[in-house]
Amino acid sequence: MAKHKRPIIKLRNVTKKYNEYGVSVTALNRVSLEIYRGEFVSIIGPSGCGKSTMLHCMGLLDRPSSGQVFIAGKDTTKISGREIALFRGEKLGFVFQNYNLIPRLTVLENVVLPGLIMEKDPDMLERKAHLLLKEVGIAHRTDHKGIHLSGGEQQKVAIARALINEPVVVLADEPTGALDSENSKEIMKLLAKMNETKHATFVFVSHDMNIASYGKRTIVLTDGKIVDDTRGKTHTFGQVIQCLTNNNTNNKRK
Repeated sequence: MAKHKRPIIKLRNVTKKYNEYGVSVTALNRVSLEIYRGEFVSIIGPSGCGKSTMLHCMGLLDRPSSGQVFIAGKDTTKISGREIALFRGEKLGFVFQNYNLIPRLTVLENVVLPGLIMEKDPDMLERKAHLLLKEVGIAHRTDHKGIHLSGGEQQKVAIARALINEPVVVLADEPTGALDSENSKEIMKLLAKMNETKHATFVFVSHDMNIASYGKRTIVLTDGKIVDDTRGKTHTFGQVIQCLTNNNTNNKRK
């Protein structure tokens, strides 16, 4: 990736602290990171290392205690309220572990909903939704209610929904966490296909190293800090895992 290109997501010295039972806990510690268009990025690390917190800060679902989050060049720390909700709806797509479909709506209605919220043309949205549902392999379920779908089918609908507004990046938090191994592979192959064919940018978190290995770029977090990032490096995924293992061993010795 050429260095002169502007990142679509940039974290600058982002720190996030929580207060738990009167104790301050640092989930992210001065994290700086750049994500570029077309990347397929996995974020890995031990439980509690700050993976989901970092993804939530990228997705404006949580605000940093300090530092800046830039999306498509805009400093999002300077906007709030309705403006941030509209900005999130326009620029970002989300895929959640538990799908978050609305059970009473059909597959088609679930997919077009983010576009309707953004007040886009319903006819255009419906045409686009039909195409997306065909691309993710679930066009035959268009008129079915979400509650009647399998887990793998629901996640396919969620992927189509995440892409309906043509976001600059799709953020996925444990996208296969509720699926068996076969469905997990199918979903990751589908995400990789969307990345290749639609040039969609994906950033996903996973605790499963087999799932994380689908990433073309891998970021390793430990104790709220980035300890490795394969962008521009020649690491194999095995070397990334070794880095993670070494950090875990060193932390246990402290």
